[in-house]
Amino acid sequence: MSVRTESSAVVAVLRALARVVPADLVDVDTSRTLDDALRYLDAPVPAETVVRGGYGVAVVVTLCSLSVAGFAASLPLVVAVTVSLAGGLGAAHVVHRAPVLLARTRRAGALGDATGVVNRAVLRLRLEPTAERAATFAARTGEGPLATSLAAHVRRARGTPHSGLAAFGDEWADRLPALGRATTLLLASTAATPGERERGLERALDTVLDGTRDRLARFAEDVRAPLSGLYAFGVLLPLALVGVLPAAASAGVSIGAFALVVVYDVALPVGLLCAVVWLVSRRPVAFPPPQVDSNHPAASTPPRNYLVAAVATVGGAAVAFAVVGPWSVPLVVLGGGVGCTLVVRFRSIRQVHAHIRRVESGLDDAMYLVGRHVLEGVAVERALERVADELDGATGEMLSDAATTQRALRVDVREAFLGDDGALASVPSSRARSAAELLALAATEGTPAGAALVATAEQLSRLRRLEREAKRELSELTETLQNTGALFGPLVGGATVALVERLGGVSSTGASGFGVGATGATGATGAAGAAGASGATGTMDAAGAGVDAASATASVMSGAPGTATFGLVVGVYVLLSAVLLTALATAIEHGVDRVLLGYRIGLALLTATTTYLTAFVAAGLLV
Repeated sequence: MSVRTESSAVVAVLRALARVVPADLVDVDTSRTLDDALRYLDAPVPAETVVRGGYGVAVVVTLCSLSVAGFAASLPLVVAVTVSLAGGLGAAHVVHRAPVLLARTRRAGALGDATGVVNRAVLRLRLEPTAERAATFAARTGEGPLATSLAAHVRRARGTPHSGLAAFGDEWADRLPALGRATTLLLASTAATPGERERGLERALDTVLDGTRDRLARFAEDVRAPLSGLYAFGVLLPLALVGVLPAAASAGVSIGAFALVVVYDVALPVGLLCAVVWLVSRRPVAFPPPQVDSNHPAASTPPRNYLVAAVATVGGAAVAFAVVGPWSVPLVVLGGGVGCTLVVRFRSIRQVHAHIRRVESGLDDAMYLVGRHVLEGVAVERALERVADELDGATGEMLSDAATTQRALRVDVREAFLGDDGALASVPSSRARSAAELLALAATEGTPAGAALVATAEQLSRLRRLEREAKRELSELTETLQNTGALFGPLVGGATVALVERLGGVSSTGASGFGVGATGATGATGAAGAAGASGATGTMDAAGAGVDAASATASVMSGAPGTATFGLVVGVYVLLSAVLLTALATAIEHGVDRVLLGYRIGLALLTATTTYLTAFVAAGLLV
């Protein structure tokens, strides 16, 4: 399903929910923030529909929660109504805030191209100090929201004394002040002497690079404490409390299956999800990933791969049924099935991304070498052939393809790279395409463009260093979260469930209910019952001997949950934590990259499922 289809489905559901609340029943007040977010997202629905849809969601969630809490869980009416209303209000707030958070996240992705826009304008100004042509070139050779915004300002400035750069900088200055200052320096350099112009252009690029670096550094510092709190209270504490449940039962605290499910599989994951969304939306700048759609020749997934994933899931479920028990089958189907599907779905696109990154990694060297040859009086066409022989790796292969296309089809440099049969036809990289546009421009300018290409190579190198530094600094914060979600959390959860089973004398295939009632009587009929334990008399006659201490332990622990329910509840929590923590770590480090998110979440689900069940079996053998 494409992103556009998914968006259409969301809009249709939102409009249907908006009709739940009659227009004459509730007055709708919209905020300017919501209006701006919907306008930026180019949403096909007005803010009034979003607000009314939130109220519709509140009604639906409240009614559903009331029926579950009041009838299925048999909660008191006051508690059921309170919980249901709270859930409905929370759902309405989510709907009302979702467009704002989504717009903020997309703006962060857009600002990641700020250095690219300034870089392209700087190159054009090095060749010709005309602001109008620089703005047009920077907009035409780029992709994404920033290039689109600059193109719109250029169109509006036609026929006026302005170039559109100033208005463009003013639009984005409140979100990245360094971009506004950089555009001011670009405009000032057009009226300067050649020597002053070069210094002004360098200052413009330094300004946007330093501004981006500072914003990311402040974000890393600000997010450190919230991430630590999330790790402590969203992961460590809940896992530690899993082992305390038998002690709670021994103290006479009633622990029902519904309460455990609500806490571990609803409340905690929802809290984690809210924290993830809040933290990710605070990322000020994100470097946009390559845009690879399903039409790419190397991005398609053969149907047989999905068949293999399905067979592997069924095989894993069969092994889990035999080794662990029937209760583990739903976890294997959920974690293994979804994990395999995600890995299969995004693996081929990830390979395309990896190839694009390899091509981009050598662009600065390629631009430098081509620029040096051009300074020596070599034509760009001939320089490309020489550099293709001098460079190894994916970048050298791309240049070789361009040189071959140029000779075979007798086309110019731009067509050799960007034509239908060009070297970049299957490499959807905005950075590589921008470099190709610069090379095509250099081919028309001749020797004077050599110095500009050399300077551009240095700028590309600085941009790559900025991205590496940002990811390295953020990865120090997220590595623990990712490892905990995929490995350490499932390891602790599986071992804890096995310990609770051993201590409580509950069979792996025992009852799925919880045994502490209102009067404190126990209802467990698991392994302790099979051994002939009697909670009423405190005696134990499995071998004809009564051991008071063992009898007391069995009586106390009979209030613990059966493994079938306990293992499922904790297992679902472990899998949800793996998804949310992996998504948070990936989005903080790389931004909202749909392909990378899907691929890493798939791997995390596979790892978490395997680790959880393996830890359960291993701990059971060791205890």
